[in-house]
Amino acid sequence: MKGTGYWVDLYQAQQRLGGGFLLTRRFVLTALHCLRGLAIDESVGIELADGNRVSGRVCREDKEADLALVEIGAGHQVTLPIPTADVARDGDRWRGPYRPAAHEARLSGRVSAGSAPYLCVGGATIEALQLTAEQHLGDYSGYSGGPVEGVGNRGTQPPAVVGILIEQAPDRAAEARAANVLFAATIREAIRRFDHLDVVHLIDVLRPPSLDDHQEPASGPAHPDPRGDHPPAPTRDRGPEQPARASVTPARFVGTEALLLQLDAWAQRSLIDPSQIAELKFMAVKALIDGEGSGGGA
Repeated sequence: MKGTGYWVDLYQAQQRLGGGFLLTRRFVLTALHCLRGLAIDESVGIELADGNRVSGRVCREDKEADLALVEIGAGHQVTLPIPTADVARDGDRWRGPYRPAAHEARLSGRVSAGSAPYLCVGGATIEALQLTAEQHLGDYSGYSGGPVEGVGNRGTQPPAVVGILIEQAPDRAAEARAANVLFAATIREAIRRFDHLDVVHLIDVLRPPSLDDHQEPASGPAHPDPRGDHPPAPTRDRGPEQPARASVTPARFVGTEALLLQLDAWAQRSLIDPSQIAELKFMAVKALIDGEGSGGGA
């Protein structure tokens, strides 16, 4: 696998585990079953599309949704391009740029159902794409964890990643084979599942509750999580004009927190795609943490 793409191969020792792709320069998104039972914090080798290998570790798993994040080691700087993200629609064309080996076919086809609820084998109901593949392979398992790009209906714009392949539908007439119907979790679903892709929670590390803060917490129940299986993050259910928590924000954090909230507002207006939002937030909080550590302040 040589080139300048954003997809990767994952290894443990010399054994290939499966595919994935760079969602940010720090995190690889993959299907959990590609990791073959590896636990949190276990090491993973990552072979980039340009042939270079970097080290990583399993940092988050969502067993019910069959999704996982692999964090790239801090000593590695990835310079390959990071994809833009988009939302697929019924009838759009799609393609899978990742192949498990050079002799394998490239996948492509039509989106037969875009952003529809889908019950995973793991038990979660996720937002997923139902894809029809033009290549009748009978077994698509080696492609799991690879990105799904939307193409054909975007004018002259380059392809954008719209999902991650996680499952194949069995052929109802011959269950030993797979039908040419695949399912992919949307990028929006992946970002919802992992708070590592929404780094607002890192502010709490720098801003613990103050002993001088006598303001009572806001009353009333928290907004329910629409999926029902994860508690809502305290900053996600408030509008841009509201504080992230009831406590008073130290002055040195105000600028960064305002930027994070503004990024959320731009994302809601579709001015910036989700994968860019995640990395911009990470950069903003990292700059704040670095400033705190060096004795500086915002």
